Amino acid sequence: MVQFGTQQVGDDHPCFITLEAGPTHDGLESAKSLVAHAAKAEANAVKFQIFDPDRLVADRKQLFTYDILVDRDSDKRETVSEPLYDILCRRCLTPEEWRELKAYSDSLGLAFFATIAFDDEVDFLEELGCHSIKIASADVNHFPLLKRAAKSGLCLQLDTGNATIGEIEIAIDVIRGEGNENIIIHHCPSGYPARLESVNLRVIPTLKQMFSYPIAYSDHSPGWEMDIAAIALGANLVEKTITEDRTTRSVEHIMSIEPSEMSAFVRSIRELETAMGGSRRMMTAAESEKRMAVRRSIHVRGDLSSGHVLKPEDLDYRRPGFGLPPSEAERIIGKPLAQSVSAGQALGWSDVKA
Repeated sequence: MVQFGTQQVGDDHPCFITLEAGPTHDGLESAKSLVAHAAKAEANAVKFQIFDPDRLVADRKQLFTYDILVDRDSDKRETVSEPLYDILCRRCLTPEEWRELKAYSDSLGLAFFATIAFDDEVDFLEELGCHSIKIASADVNHFPLLKRAAKSGLCLQLDTGNATIGEIEIAIDVIRGEGNENIIIHHCPSGYPARLESVNLRVIPTLKQMFSYPIAYSDHSPGWEMDIAAIALGANLVEKTITEDRTTRSVEHIMSIEPSEMSAFVRSIRELETAMGGSRRMMTAAESEKRMAVRRSIHVRGDLSSGHVLKPEDLDYRRPGFGLPPSEAERIIGKPLAQSVSAGQALGWSDVKA
C-alpha cells in the first residue's frame, strides 16, 4: 500500500482510477473541460504531461507514427506520421496556466499529477502541491531523473513500457536508494494504440509477485475491456486516456474514451470490485434461507409404523430442504423409527431412534 495524498493505493483499497488528459488537450480551456468531465465521472485523479519540447527533443524533424480513427461505424483507421516536436508543442501550457489548471482540479476534488522530464519540473510539481510524479517509460533508465524525483518523497509512478524485468528491478533499486518506498509500478503496453499481442496482461501477476508495491495498468487500447481484465488480475490502479472526440486527428485520441463513456467506465470498475468480493465465500442469512428452498429433504415413500427399520427403498428426496438433508441418509438407514410416519412426510431427527 502507498499513500497518494489523502488516498491509499493497494490490495486492500478500491482501484485508483486516473483519467489521462495530457496528450489529448490543446490548451488551457480544453484541458479544463477534460478535468470537468473526469470529475463528473467520479475518477480519483486526472493526469497531464509537463514537457518542454525545446529542451526534450534534439531533432525537431524526428517523426512519430500513430493511428487515427477515420470512421466510427467501420472502425476505419489511418496511419499518420508527424514530428514528435510538433505533437509535444500542442500539449504545452505556461507555468501560470498549469497553476490555474491544478487549482481548478483541486476545486473539483480531483487529485492532479503529471509526467515530467527534467529536474526543475519535479520542483514545479512540488510547488504546485502535487502528491505524485509520473516517470515516462522512456526514462526508466534515466537514473539522475529517478533520483531527483525520488528525493521529493512524493508517490513515484514508474511506467515500464518496453522495459525488461531486469531494468524495472534496477530502476526500483535506484528509487529505493534515495529512501523513497512510495512507489507504484505501471504495466504499460506500447503502441498508439497497442496491439493485442503486446498487451500481455499476465505481466501484472508477475510484477505483483516480484514487488511489494501496488501495480498499475496504463491502457493503450480502445474501449475498456483490458482495464477490467487488468483489475481482475490484480491491478491496483488503472490509467485511461480521455478525449472530447476520438476522431481528432492527433495521437492517442483513437484509444481514448469520450465524455459520454467516462461515467460508465468508472461505474464498470466499481461494479467489478463489488462482484470480485472476497477470497472466501461467505453466505448471508438471506442467501442461506433461499438456498434451502431449492435443496432437498429426506421424505418417506409410504406409510411406516413405529419401530420400522429404515431401508434405502423407504426414502425419497424432495424439495424444499428444511428437513433432514440427503447428506444424512446414511446415518438414518438401518435405524428404527421412533413413531409412525405417513407417506410423503419429511423426516426429522425426532422421527428416528438414536
